[in-house]
Amino acid sequence: MSLVSASFNTSAMGPVEVHGLTAERLRGAPTFDQVAGRIGAMLQDRVLVAHNAQFDYDFLAHEFARARMWLPVSQRLCTLALNRQVDPPTDDMKLGTLATHYNVPQERAHDARDDTRVLAGILRASLREAARLDLPLPLVTCPPRAESQFTPKPPKTPCAYRNPGRLTSDGPLRQGMKVAITGETAHARAELVGRAVVAGLNMMTSVSRHTSVLVTNEPASGSAKVRRALAEGVPVIDEHAFLRMLADVRPGTTHEATAVAAAPMAEPEAEPVVVTADLAPRTPSAAPVQEAPVREAPVREAPVPGAPTLPTAAPGVPVPAPRRPAPSAGAPDKPLAGRRVLVLGGVHADAAAARTRIVELGGSAAINLSASVTDVVLLEKGEGDRRMSRIATLELPVHDIHWLSAPTAIATAASGTAPRAQEPHVMPRGGVIDLPTAHGGPAPEWYITAGWAPQPDCGIDVVAFLLDEDQQVTFDEDFIFYGAPESPAGTVRLLTGGPAEQTIALNLASLPPATRKVVVAAAVDGAATFGTVGAIQIGAALGSSGAPLARATLDAATTERTMLLVEIYRRGPVWRLRAVGQGYDHGLDALARGYGVDIAD
Repeated sequence: MSLVSASFNTSAMGPVEVHGLTAERLRGAPTFDQVAGRIGAMLQDRVLVAHNAQFDYDFLAHEFARARMWLPVSQRLCTLALNRQVDPPTDDMKLGTLATHYNVPQERAHDARDDTRVLAGILRASLREAARLDLPLPLVTCPPRAESQFTPKPPKTPCAYRNPGRLTSDGPLRQGMKVAITGETAHARAELVGRAVVAGLNMMTSVSRHTSVLVTNEPASGSAKVRRALAEGVPVIDEHAFLRMLADVRPGTTHEATAVAAAPMAEPEAEPVVVTADLAPRTPSAAPVQEAPVREAPVREAPVPGAPTLPTAAPGVPVPAPRRPAPSAGAPDKPLAGRRVLVLGGVHADAAAARTRIVELGGSAAINLSASVTDVVLLEKGEGDRRMSRIATLELPVHDIHWLSAPTAIATAASGTAPRAQEPHVMPRGGVIDLPTAHGGPAPEWYITAGWAPQPDCGIDVVAFLLDEDQQVTFDEDFIFYGAPESPAGTVRLLTGGPAEQTIALNLASLPPATRKVVVAAAVDGAATFGTVGAIQIGAALGSSGAPLARATLDAATTERTMLLVEIYRRGPVWRLRAVGQGYDHGLDALARGYGVDIAD
């Protein structure tokens, strides 16, 4: 494995007080293209290791492309993702925090040489912990990068108007209509698109059931867009009719602008955690469950008696998670409070029921063995799980299913680590929380991380849909997936931390007013189902290095191939997060069509 750090001459020094790279230190330093060959030789046939490795990988890939070279990295390992699997008892996953936990001395934070030395120490300690827990390394395969894949592109301006529906036989066009064009056109395509955008139309690159009209001079061509339009009953007109209608586009209805609280609230107390029941049936359907648009006034709901809270914070002050009681201090009605329980064995339905029971008892249901696991429940054939030898070595308490009827908490050091001072709030399926904001300061990104047990025979894709008040994507780029991992303005990004972990990063303060909800979903690639995959664990954290403030363990039933994981939606002046856990038998293409976007094969 190779850890590489280098400083390069630049005209923009940035925060010198942080990194210490003054003009004097950089005077005479080479430019990247002058040393790219040497760096490439160091990386060839080695694993790139970094803290938040995707950022470093993308940065290097961009610089190599500027130097007209390719980045010779075939695998990378992120120490953040590795420690999310290990789950040490730390309040966050920052480099300095992990250095303290692993007894790695840090002499000068943000200095390239010292950070590299500290990272090497953290890597060695993390690898030892992963081996002790028998955890697979979250290695990410890195295909060769071409310049066109990450050359910056100008962002598309979102359409300001709601979709009024389909074009009627006698017209007219209305602002906000979703329009797609296919085939050869007499006028340049860019000219047609430009004129339509100026008129207030929403130009799409695909056809779905939400498309208002398809423009083509070749209706009998049999193209994919024409076939989709015919299948969905979308009106089809030619270029001449489209140009004629462009001369008289009628006014549309603008998206409702909803300001999200960024200034201090009148009351400094924490917002309540509101827990609701998700009554949606867990049966497959042809499209996602469509809720009514959220248009409520900014009202305060009464606190749920006894419910924990996620507090807000003053500018520059980190938002703390709820404090966890000592493992043996659970309340009578929540005897597993503060405990993390791993379920082994059993068919999926039985394991899902056991994990649901654990949450009801106040505990957190684990999906992998980690340093935070305090108890193990064995179902049928669970004793044959390969992790049992490690569990015996760690001296973890092992129980049968009857223990969940009347559990007794056993005070133990469990995996040999002390409990962290702050534990994430455990969300049941259907649970809702208000996301805290840093009052008066810049809103940090929220990282919604989905993790699962490593799967040898199938892959899982995490995706996100940015929806307007009509439960539709405003335009195609509002669908974030592996082929388009970032929204045009960079406000929503898909990050890969390993083969069993993917993250959706959201900058809620920068989302356009039209975006009322972000739906995060997962899809199984291939013929496997979530019955085979098992549970998906969700963590919501502030910032890439933050410990999760909330956590949920979600089980689909048995045959589902796609699953809605969480919804992040506006409620008056605040954003909320709902743990959904709704599965569907259909694939990702049908799920996407339900939200107004078509996936090309």
